Amino acid sequence: MPIIVNVDVMLAKRKMTSTELAQKIGISAVNLSILKTGKAKGVRFTTLDALCKALDCQPGDLLEYRDAT
Repeated sequence: MPIIVNVDVMLAKRKMTSTELAQKIGISAVNLSILKTGKAKGVRFTTLDALCKALDCQPGDLLEYRDAT
């Protein structure tokens, strides 16, 4: 899939654990893991908003497009 999710990168930059982030944004650790691994079929704007607030970043810091060819 050409969409790359960089949540792990931002977690490392912010020195935050996945568990901390999941608690801050109000989603389960399992759902956060699905998002982090790129297995999610989509992401709600409210979740993206919460991620950006908790990680103090922009949506482009979390999502990246790479052409598959």
